[in-house]
Order: sequence, then C-alpha cells, then structure tokens
Amino acid sequence: MVILPSVYYGSTEYWAALVQGGSDVVIDLGEHYVKRSERNRTEIMTSGGVMQLSVQLAHANRPRQPIGSMCVDYSKRWQHQHLVAMESAYRSSPYYDYYADRFAPLYEREWKNLVELNMATMERVCSILKVAVPRISESYVVATADDIDLRPKRAEYMYILEPYVQVFSDRLPFVPNLSIYDLIMCEGPGAVNYLRSAARCK
Repeated sequence: MVILPSVYYGSTEYWAALVQGGSDVVIDLGEHYVKRSERNRTEIMTSGGVMQLSVQLAHANRPRQPIGSMCVDYSKRWQHQHLVAMESAYRSSPYYDYYADRFAPLYEREWKNLVELNMATMERVCSILKVAVPRISESYVVATADDIDLRPKRAEYMYILEPYVQVFSDRLPFVPNLSIYDLIMCEGPGAVNYLRSAARCK
C-alpha cells in the first residue's frame, strides 16, 4: 500500500508514488498537520532559482492539530502571489498556454480548510494526468514495513527522478522533486509517463 498525506500540489516523487501505486494508494486525512511540509507548500523553479509557495494557515503553530482542522488564512494575498509567481515562472514553458487556465479557478474562491484546497488541486492534477483520484481515509492509517509511506518528513528521495528540460535549464542546473506543476508545464502529456518510469531507490 502507498500512504500519502494531503498536500498542496505535491512533488514529483509524491506523484510517482501515486501514479505507480494505482488502486493501492490511500490519502490519510486522519493524521496531524506537519509544519514546514508539502501539506501547505510547494516548490517551483523561477529565473532566480527555487521558490517556495506556501498557503497561509490560521493558528498553524498550535501542536498536534488534525489536518482536517487546518483553516486557510486570507488576511494576506497569498492566492494572488502564487498566481503571479506561477505566471512569471512558466509563461514561457511549452505547456503553460494549455494548462494554466485549468489551475486558475483554484485561486478564484476561498476554501474553508486546507484539505478542501488540497483535494481540489489533486483532482485537477489527476484529471490532467488522466489517473484516478486515490481513495481517502478519514482515520489514521497505520503503516506496515511493506508499505510506502510518504507522511514522514524525509531528507532522502525514495524514487530516482531523471532530469527533464526545466524552464530555465539554459542558465540553471536541473532541480529534482519540484512541484508537479513544474513537470506538467514542462512535459505536458508526457508527465504521466515520466512518473511511471521513475525507479524506486534500493
């Protein structure tokens, strides 16, 4: 089984696990929120290097909060900032004109909580990749030794992610494991095959 947290877009490694896991993937909505993780942030490539985009949350510093209770904070214009950053970074990418309008509606409404936003981004990406949305568990999923569990914060990668041509590859080195948004804008329909071909690290 592949156990995944609810994330904001998610990295290429996250999506490699999801795509390769097929019907054995479950999104755990019974876990606690983990600060400074993919649950409310994603990384894109800009002309100045990697940029982190974070969803503002209310009371994010309180310990051991259920992920489902995390409310989105709109006191700062994070939606506008994310859209501007994504357009600036990817407007010259091969597939921006094809897919940007698929993501723009996500920033035209206010989401009550983080899980609601994350599931909306997941459904949008699944639609583009033409893969099924994984099943959801409202209660905490206990992992076994044989499971692939991407909930803990890890420094090492679990998949070998081969380089692809990123937007600023003429001046910046390839950066692995960026947001799935980066892969889609750079590889378009080929993104799902890239994810399927990622090899598990031994």
